[in-house]
Amino acid sequence: MAEVNGISVPFIPITQPEDFGSQKVKGSLDSFSSIFEQELEKLKFSNHALKRLENRNIQLTETDMNKIQNAVQKAEMKGSKDSLVMMNNTAFIVNIPNRTVVTALPVEESSENVFTNIDSVVFAQ
Repeated sequence: MAEVNGISVPFIPITQPEDFGSQKVKGSLDSFSSIFEQELEKLKFSNHALKRLENRNIQLTETDMNKIQNAVQKAEMKGSKDSLVMMNNTAFIVNIPNRTVVTALPVEESSENVFTNIDSVVFAQ
């Protein structure tokens, strides 16, 4: 049987214990960190928003997603917290610090055309 730290184990270790401190492992941690940061920067959709998109038959292309992402970045640079993002006659309410779309609706469906609890409006282009 193989040993790990003086303990017999019923498998063959893939790496030797001295490999754990090597630059290879550190490099993978660095790449994990950068991937993790990239994922945090991505736009997310709340469950409510996903249901609204589905119910209202709103489909977003990758180009649309990029436009919304850019609008969120602009709002963030201006210090916005909750923003109305307008794109292609569709309104998206976005929580800027969390980068989360809270809800979405076609402008035609907004009966009163009143949006509350927002501090900015961004037109996604």
